[in-house]
Amino acid sequence: MLRIESIKDGTVIDHITAGQALNVLKILHITPYSKETVSMVMNVSSKKIKRKDIVKIENRMLKKEELNKIALIATNATINIVKDNKIVEKYKVKIPDVVRGIIKCKNRNCITNLEEIETKFKLESKDPLILKCAYCEMRLDTIEFL
Repeated sequence: MLRIESIKDGTVIDHITAGQALNVLKILHITPYSKETVSMVMNVSSKKIKRKDIVKIENRMLKKEELNKIALIATNATINIVKDNKIVEKYKVKIPDVVRGIIKCKNRNCITNLEEIETKFKLESKDPLILKCAYCEMRLDTIEFL
């Protein structure tokens, strides 16, 4: 059995919706060329939810605003901030009221798809999740990341 060891300092993102770990890394701008040491498991069994993903990022303390974007794809995610092998902060993600620069507008004629303008969406509904483009007012009920 493969086991991912604990981290001394960093962030652990648990209870990610199964299959969404790679999108979490995309939200956090972690690429194969990033310097962070990242551990990731996908589709592991869970008592709370049947299947889940987990991401551990060593030596990087993520900001709450940064992590709350994860709520767009993993509404039940739990964030653990680890220092000296101990969890010093733990909280659940919250969907932000405004989402900038990580979601693509589905309207091909939206100015964000025609020019280099940062996308901006306002939260219209949490359940079901509906976001509205601040430029063309297109409503999104599914998300496509940039």
